Amino acid sequence: MSNVELNKKVPDFELPATGDKTIKLSDLVGKKVVLYFYPKDSTPGCTKEGQDFRDHFDAFSAAGTVILGVSRDGIKAHENFKAKQAFPFDLLSDKEENLCRLFGVIKEKNLYGKKVMGIERSTFLIDEKGVLRREWRKVKVPGHVEEVLAAVKAL
Repeated sequence: MSNVELNKKVPDFELPATGDKTIKLSDLVGKKVVLYFYPKDSTPGCTKEGQDFRDHFDAFSAAGTVILGVSRDGIKAHENFKAKQAFPFDLLSDKEENLCRLFGVIKEKNLYGKKVMGIERSTFLIDEKGVLRREWRKVKVPGHVEEVLAAVKAL
């Protein structure tokens, strides 16, 4: 169950991030925020998605947008993933799944025939005032970042 709704203000959150930072949504007022949730650092789909955001980073920045990746991985794994892929944006560690639950992205998935709870690849676009403007759930990586960028520019 998600606690966020389209066209409503997103509750403030605070999470540890790469670069020895703590990211707080309220500190990002005045910028658009793309929050993308992904299952696991250094896996093929998650790597490709991160690379796509990296490759379009300048266009997002030019549109006044901060990109933040979120998974349940710890900061050490995030730092390695970010360094290896040269991501110019921060990754947030949500080990307690608080942000995942807020956005309703923890879903039952099939992993090698077993039912497990995991992050459903999802992206959210928050405007300069902290209001949720768009959401993409069950994301397929090819073409996704271009679609998000188009939505950012249309805001």
